[in-house]
Amino acid sequence: MKTEPSKLLLVSAGAIIFNIIFWNEKLGVNTILFDIFICSSVIFLFPYSLKNNSSRWLLVAHLITAATVIIHNTVLSKISFSVTMLLFISFSQYLHRSVWYASGSALMNYIHVIPNFFHELKRINRKGIRKVGWSGQIRILVIPFCILFVFYIIYSSANTVFSQITSEISAAVERWFSRFFDWFSPERFGFFLLGIFVVGGLILRNTNTFFSDADLRQQNDLSRKKNRLKKWRQSPFADLLSLIAGKTVSSIMALKNEFKTGYISLVLLNMLLLFINLIDVRYVWLHFNFSKGSNMAAYVHEGAGLLILSIVLAMLLLLFFFRGNLNFYKKNKWLRYGAYLWILQNLFLVLSVFMRDYYYISHYGLAYKRIGLLFFLAMVLAGLFTVFLKIYYTKTTYYLLRLNAWVAVLLLVFASAIHWDETIGRYNIARISTIPPDIPFLLSLSDKTLPLLEENQDVLKTENDYTFSYGNQFYNTSPVKFLAYREKEFLKKQNTYTWLSWNLADAQVKNALTQRTHISQIK
Repeated sequence: MKTEPSKLLLVSAGAIIFNIIFWNEKLGVNTILFDIFICSSVIFLFPYSLKNNSSRWLLVAHLITAATVIIHNTVLSKISFSVTMLLFISFSQYLHRSVWYASGSALMNYIHVIPNFFHELKRINRKGIRKVGWSGQIRILVIPFCILFVFYIIYSSANTVFSQITSEISAAVERWFSRFFDWFSPERFGFFLLGIFVVGGLILRNTNTFFSDADLRQQNDLSRKKNRLKKWRQSPFADLLSLIAGKTVSSIMALKNEFKTGYISLVLLNMLLLFINLIDVRYVWLHFNFSKGSNMAAYVHEGAGLLILSIVLAMLLLLFFFRGNLNFYKKNKWLRYGAYLWILQNLFLVLSVFMRDYYYISHYGLAYKRIGLLFFLAMVLAGLFTVFLKIYYTKTTYYLLRLNAWVAVLLLVFASAIHWDETIGRYNIARISTIPPDIPFLLSLSDKTLPLLEENQDVLKTENDYTFSYGNQFYNTSPVKFLAYREKEFLKKQNTYTWLSWNLADAQVKNALTQRTHISQIK
C-alpha cells in the first residue's frame, strides 16, 4: 500500500535527479533516465492509467518520440517528446477524451504547482512524522568510532599499502565534497527550484477537475433541441442578424429561413469556387510554365496562404450552418449535397496548393516553410474529411475538434521521426545541377549536416564571401572557412558534455569529423 508522503518524496527525488543529469548538459541519455523516472512514478501513483486506451496509445507515441530524441536530437523531436509526455500524464491523472481538454488540465497542473506542493507538505505535517531518538543513537556510536580511529592510526603506520589506499579514498571523498558544495551556488540552487517546478507539474495532480468535468459533459452526437424563441430573440446574436435579415431570423419560420440562406450561400459559393478551380486546372495542373524571373515565393506562399484561409473559412461556415437543428430539418437534402460538393471543391483546392508547393520545391529545393506547408495541408485535408463526417453522421463540433487534435498529435510524432535538416541538405545537394544552391541556408542547418557538407565542399567553393549567423554573432567570411569554424565549435562543445548528453546524431558527427581530422593529419 502506498504511503501518504509518496508524492512529495517523488517530487523531491525527481528534482534531485533533474539537477544531477541536466546541469550543464544537453538532452540525450539523461532524457531517457528522467523519462523512466517520471513515467514510472505516474504509473505508480495512478495504476489505473494503463487501463485507458488513450493513455496506452499516448505512451507508445511518447516512447517513439523518446527514441527520436536519442536518434535525431532535433528541436522538433524534443518538442514532440515534451508534448506527448504532458498528454500521457494528463490522460493518466484525469478522465479525458479530448487532447484540448487534457492540455488544459496539464496547464492547470503547472499553474497550481506551488499551491499543490505546499498542500502535500501540509497534509504530511497533519499526519505527523515519527520522531527518532537521534541523540541516543549518536551516543551509542561514539565509543565504536573512537576504537576504529585508534586502530586506523596503527594500521596506517604499519602498512604503507593500506596508508596509500586510505589516502586515495580520502582524496576522492574530498573531491566529492568540493563538487557537492557546488550545489549551493545560487545558479545551481535556482536550477534545483526549476526541477521542483518541472517535476511537481508532472507528478502533482491538481484537485480542480474543471477541464476533465467539462470534457466528460461533451457529446459526440448532435441531438435535436427545442428552440426557445423568446430566449433567442433576446440574444445579442439575434440582434446582429436582425439588422441584416430583418424579422426572418426571429420568426417561427427561422429554421426554414436559415435553410434558405444556407442553400443560396452554398450555391453561390460553389459557383465561385468552381471558377477558381477551373483557373487552377488551366494554369497549375495543365499548363504551368516556370520562368526564372517569376516570383515563386509570392506564387506559393502568398497565394497558398489566402487559399488556405478561404478553406478554413469554408469549414467554419459549414460548421455554422450545421451547428444545430438544421441537421434535422426534413428538407435539408440539397443543403447537404451543396455542402458535400463544396467540401470536394475545397479538397481540389488543397491539391492545387500542394501542386504549387511541389513546383516550388522542384525548382528551388526543400526548406522549412515548404515542408511545413505540406504538413499544414495534411491537417487541412483531415479537417475537410472530419467536417464531412460531422455532417454525414450528425456529429457535434466537439467531435470534430477532438478528432482533428488526435490527427495533429499523430502528425507531430511522425514529423519528429525524420531528421529534416539532413533530408533538406541531401535533397538540395543531390540536385545541385538543377537547383541553384542557397549556400547561407545550407550552412545554417543543424550540426547533423556537417559531415554531409564536408563531403560536398565543392558546392561551397565560391569567390564570394557571405554573412553567416552563428549563435548571437555574425561572420563575414567564405563558406569553406565558416564550415571549418562550425566543425571546430561543434567538437569544442562536445568536449564539455558527459555521457549524459550522448545521442546518436552527435556521436555520428563527432566520429566522422574526428576521423577526417585524423586522416588529414596523417597525410
